Amino acid sequence: MILQKIFLVGVSLFLINCTTEKNTMYVEKIQNPEFFQSAMQNLTDIIVHDIFSPPVASRVYLYPTVAAYEIIAQKYPNKYNSLVGQVKELSTIPSPSDKNVNYHLASLFAFNTVGKALIFSENKMELFEKNFKTQLKELNVPSKVIKASEAYGQAVAVFIKEWASKDMYSQTRTYPKYTIKEEDRFWKPTPPDYMDGIEPHWKEIRTMVLDSSDQFSPKDPLPFDLNEGSPFQKQLMEVFEVTNNLDEEQINIAKFWDCNPYVTHHKGHAMFATKKITPGGHWMGITAIATRKAKSSFDETINAFTNVTISLFDGFISCWDEKWDTLIVRPETLINQYYDEEWLPLLQTPPFPEYTSGHSVISRAAAVTLTDLFGDNFDFVDTTEIAYGLPERSYTSFIHASEEAAISRLYGGIHYMMAIEEGIKQGQGVGDYIVQGLQTQKKQTN
Repeated sequence: MILQKIFLVGVSLFLINCTTEKNTMYVEKIQNPEFFQSAMQNLTDIIVHDIFSPPVASRVYLYPTVAAYEIIAQKYPNKYNSLVGQVKELSTIPSPSDKNVNYHLASLFAFNTVGKALIFSENKMELFEKNFKTQLKELNVPSKVIKASEAYGQAVAVFIKEWASKDMYSQTRTYPKYTIKEEDRFWKPTPPDYMDGIEPHWKEIRTMVLDSSDQFSPKDPLPFDLNEGSPFQKQLMEVFEVTNNLDEEQINIAKFWDCNPYVTHHKGHAMFATKKITPGGHWMGITAIATRKAKSSFDETINAFTNVTISLFDGFISCWDEKWDTLIVRPETLINQYYDEEWLPLLQTPPFPEYTSGHSVISRAAAVTLTDLFGDNFDFVDTTEIAYGLPERSYTSFIHASEEAAISRLYGGIHYMMAIEEGIKQGQGVGDYIVQGLQTQKKQTN
């Protein structure tokens, strides 16, 4: 009888242990960084679909990522510092009150909830969330854990959305459009659609780490002078001559880094458009590639994206401050007016002033940030553009990629070298300042 009781107790304990193990197996599975990678890719896909401009896209990337990061920083307080006190006007997020909250799930719910508030195609985010919950059920995540984690993620999302609402974005929606100036030296809308200038008041947007939008203003652009042999005229002619003699590799480079979210095509009376990622979206793709290659954990992946999104966000503000202050005319306008009315740049000229080159600024800022995270000689294969019909390209480092992104603007015929060279310096300044001033990971002591 005693042996029978011992046997039954043993069987019961075995069954309890098996049940407990089965019920907790999901914990490790939901820490797969691919859950966050998938959420970020979904956001990129929606940004492409909704056609956000490059500066606005950087904002759409920023706030959902910060929401996810702050939750993860609470989960790992010995590994990560909160962004409170490091970025402008952010205060401490609420702590969870339900013991069933899983921080990893909560960070994903917060990311999606904030993202949905910043996009147009909410139905696409809702479909993604529905599929996400289906995955969780397939992993046998208890409903009470899903419910508690979603509730906490939404609470944090409300908090982050309130913070985001005070960054001057809404106010700048009501500001007047840019008024075209007649003088040749000033920017004019360019063919084929002659669109209004994008975000002329972006410098008013609250920076994250930079002290101000003009903290890293580059040196003044070359004086406007079309007399033959003047420094400015030489740079204009350089664009004209280089684009008239492009080799295959230069064409490939230009197209790879085009990153124009809305390129229009005209055939007779018909017009259609090609949608692509923004420059910031391209560097989100590179961040995804880097974190996967480095086998970054769930929290490390979010940390990397957080640092890069902040660099991109502040980089765009810095660059747009300079663009709409100097109002430099695009090469296309002058070449068509004074040298060759039939000339077309390889890439479609984007609708904002020339100086400095946005891709040069934000690419260097992002590259500096990624170099700080993954090292100087982090080689990688950039497959970001495959989804948009372009082949992969290989780089020996993030700086190498940023240099190619910068020179692509000359090959594309949309920037003078002064905008490229000074843009790189501007981006370097922004990147260095953020790397030094933003400390997300705590220093580990032995």
